[in-house]
Amino acid sequence: MESAMSGCNGDGTRINSFALVSYLPDPLAGFLDRLRSDLVRECHAKAHVTILPPRPISGPVESAWDQLRTGLQDFQPFRVELKSIEIFPVTQVIYVSLGQGLSELERMHSATNIGQLEFQEPFPYHPHITVAHEIEPDFVAIAAEIARSRWREYADTRSFTVDRLTFVQNSLENRWLDLSGCALSSHVTT
Repeated sequence: MESAMSGCNGDGTRINSFALVSYLPDPLAGFLDRLRSDLVRECHAKAHVTILPPRPISGPVESAWDQLRTGLQDFQPFRVELKSIEIFPVTQVIYVSLGQGLSELERMHSATNIGQLEFQEPFPYHPHITVAHEIEPDFVAIAAEIARSRWREYADTRSFTVDRLTFVQNSLENRWLDLSGCALSSHVTT
């Protein structure tokens, strides 16, 4: 199984930490993956927007996935527009803010953060695309300016369609593993 967010192979030692994400397509994903790798050298994450941030689950993974698919039945594919490079003040995470599609992501989060997957998250849900996190505090402002400069120079599409979601699990090695996927329009699982 290929790891979801780290881009590495192998499943490592799985831990009770799960998330629901939508990966971005190329060329946008390629640009953001390169930017993230340039800012955080050890990071090989695949560009994604998180619908359910990492959380433990109780009970079988299969029933959590079934619950997710049920909660997603009323959702159709929708566009998400990427806006500007920002910094979360408390965590110092550098991210791309979102415009169009923000309310749909919030609605999707509310519809899936229930039952076996309900979790009191440490911060209010704020959909975004992470560019850099866990970097030295003295480098945050410099990294943010590098990201802003490169984002201004990016000449391709700044939007994508959320049409497929992936349920992922973390490992002790911090490698996210794709468990299952769901197409919003057809709800076909893989």
